Amino acid sequence: MRFSPLSLAALLLAAPLALAQTAPAQSSGAKKPASTAPAAASSVPDRVDLDDVRNFSRVYEIVRQAYVEPVDNKTIMKAAISGMLSGLDPHSEYLDKDGLAELNEDTTGQYGGLGIEVLQVDGTLRIVAPIDDTPASRAGIKPGDTIVKIDGKVVDPENIDDMFKALRGDPGSKVTLTILHEKSDKPIDMPLVREKISVTSVKTREIEPGYAYIRVSQFQDDTAPDLEKKLGELIRKNGPQKGAILDLRSNPGGLLTAAVGVSDDFLNSGTIVTTRGRLQDSNLSFEAHSGDLLNGAPMVVLVDNGTASAAEIVSGALKDNHRALIIGRRTFGKGVVQTVLPLDNDHAVKITTARYYTPNGTSIQAEGIKPDIALADLAVNKTDSAAVLVSSEADLPNHLANEDTKASKDIDNDGSAENAKLATQDYALSQALNVLKGLALNRGAYAAPVPAVPTKH
Repeated sequence: MRFSPLSLAALLLAAPLALAQTAPAQSSGAKKPASTAPAAASSVPDRVDLDDVRNFSRVYEIVRQAYVEPVDNKTIMKAAISGMLSGLDPHSEYLDKDGLAELNEDTTGQYGGLGIEVLQVDGTLRIVAPIDDTPASRAGIKPGDTIVKIDGKVVDPENIDDMFKALRGDPGSKVTLTILHEKSDKPIDMPLVREKISVTSVKTREIEPGYAYIRVSQFQDDTAPDLEKKLGELIRKNGPQKGAILDLRSNPGGLLTAAVGVSDDFLNSGTIVTTRGRLQDSNLSFEAHSGDLLNGAPMVVLVDNGTASAAEIVSGALKDNHRALIIGRRTFGKGVVQTVLPLDNDHAVKITTARYYTPNGTSIQAEGIKPDIALADLAVNKTDSAAVLVSSEADLPNHLANEDTKASKDIDNDGSAENAKLATQDYALSQALNVLKGLALNRGAYAAPVPAVPTKH
């Protein structure tokens, strides 16, 4: 299979036209902001240089004829396309039939694997985040970790695509990852067993009476309706909440539409996110509709360096609309949107088509969202202390009793024991709860009715 310079030039020049024709239609409910129209194209066309075409054709022939092992034309062309896309950014890629199946698995939350979001960075496999209650999270894999070997085989730029695919497999099959933790210089082996990953993206519970805990592990097709269902059930069972913690730590992101839906669930009005790109259909603005599931009760959003993409859209929307305080660590910083453009029934291109901007017009690309209250990644232990014979007036002999104290009342139960337990289990969550209680008390004070002052006559 030989390409002449002219035929190859025609192929390359046709690419922008094909891209424009297969761009998706504008999403319903989204408005195009007048200020985000793409800049006018230069009047000078950017034609493909024939010298570049000749060089491409020569390299193609050299690979086909001189490479150490025979390589068929289809493999070479696939590698050329993949290389063209991977050279643009870490998120654009060529999807064959298997790749499309994997993408569908990610958005539906069901696949065979380990439960980790992985990014190819400079020829390495970097962990964005493990997914809750999966082999990866149970083994102790953390955001920022690097996979250096898979089943003893070193990950390098030459085999990275194959290594990436090796992370998935049939449920029950075994694999050993050699992991280098962030800020460590000693890799460790982690034997894991693949499972059928059926990710329930939303979990809710009362962390204390009147305070809801909402965990969103990733953004799938059903995340927003699942949140509405589960939080609604919690409120019907326990009554209106004084406040809520939305935990987006180690959330690798997912669908833009799911992020918009979750943001809308806690906002009555305002912009959620805008996207801007070169294609007209990439310039969108998403607005919140009336209806807040918490009726304005205070919110805290927990984030860390594994909070990425769609999870950052939610964090930015709630922060810029002054709906929630952001607590934790600076987020991952993926501020771009990918669109899947089909080539045929079995092939597609996932390509970065837009940057997204928080309601304040801020791009978080490669910078992330800075928390309102920063927390280091810490763990705390309960201190050992000697028994105290006298800790309050009630311990003194012959003390006067409180006339309002009921005989069965436990005056020692001030909540500190529960606080200590939560702090030792999850320090960041305990701090978020303390901040949330302060916000709820402040809101209650302002909301309390002012007693009427009698007027003298």
